[in-house]
Amino acid sequence: MAMWIRKPRVAGLFYPSRASEIRSLVEAWQRESSPTVGLSLVGGVVPHAGWVYSGSTAMRLYAALAAGRPVETVLLYGAVHTPGVYAAAVYPQGAWRTPLGDVPVDEDLAQALIACDERFAGDADAHADEHALEVQLPLLQIVAPQAAILPVAMPAHADGQRLGDLVGAVVRELGREVWVVASSDLTHYGPRYGLAPAGVGAPALAWMEQNDHRLLSRIEAMDAAGAQAEALAHRNACGPAAIAAAIATAQALGATRGEVLAYTTSHALTPGARADNIVGYAAVGFCAERS
Repeated sequence: MAMWIRKPRVAGLFYPSRASEIRSLVEAWQRESSPTVGLSLVGGVVPHAGWVYSGSTAMRLYAALAAGRPVETVLLYGAVHTPGVYAAAVYPQGAWRTPLGDVPVDEDLAQALIACDERFAGDADAHADEHALEVQLPLLQIVAPQAAILPVAMPAHADGQRLGDLVGAVVRELGREVWVVASSDLTHYGPRYGLAPAGVGAPALAWMEQNDHRLLSRIEAMDAAGAQAEALAHRNACGPAAIAAAIATAQALGATRGEVLAYTTSHALTPGARADNIVGYAAVGFCAERS
C-alpha cells in the first residue's frame, strides 16, 4: 500500500516555499529567542498566522522546548478553520511534507487514540486544507528533526478537557516522550472579523489586549475548561478546544502552570498600520516542576 503523504498547502503563502529561506528565517529566530532559564516545559501554545506575524513568537516556545526535555513525538492540537469537522480528527498514518522534507506521523499513537474513544476519528481529509498545523512543521523540523508528529484537529466545541485527559493516559501507557502543542491565534478584532466593540485606534488596541490577557490568565492557571469557556464566550482564541486539550494533556504529563513567553499583535508587527483589524499572538509554555 502506498504511503499517505499530505502535501503542503500554504508553502509560499504562509511561509516560504524554498528550504534555504525557511532555514535562514528559523535560524535567525532561534538566535533571537532568549533562553528560558529555570523552566522545564512539557509543551505550550503557539500562533499560526503567516510567519511574518507568527513565526518569531512560535519560535519562543519551540526554542525553549528544544533546550529541555527530549522528544519522540510532537502532539499537535490544531484549531479548525474549515467546515465539516465535528470530531477530534486524528491524522492516522503516513507523513506530512514540507519544503524541508517529510515528517512521519506516529501511527501507533494515532491508532491508540482512535481506538480509545469514539470522539476521536481517523480523518486525513479534515487536515487537507487546514493551515494551523502545517505552519508549525518547518519550525519543528529544524528544532526537533528526529521527532514524529501526531496532528489532531479540534473543533471549537469539542470537549477539550476530557479528550486531552484521554490523550494523556494513552501517551503514558505507550511511554512516549512528547511535546504537547496547541496551535491557536488569539482575538481577531475589527470590522473584518465582526468584533469591534471599542471602535478603532488606541481604544481598540487596549480592548483586544485586555481580552487576550483574560484568556492568557486562564491558560497560565492551567484551567482547561475555564480557558475553553472563556474563548467561546469572548472570542479570544480560534482554537478553544485545542488549547483546552493541550492543557489537560500537559497536566497529565506533569505540567503545573503556564507562563507567557511572548505576546504581540499584528498591529505591533506592522509599523504605521491603522489599528482597525488586529489579531493577537502568544507563545505560552506549560511548565513542570524540575525533578
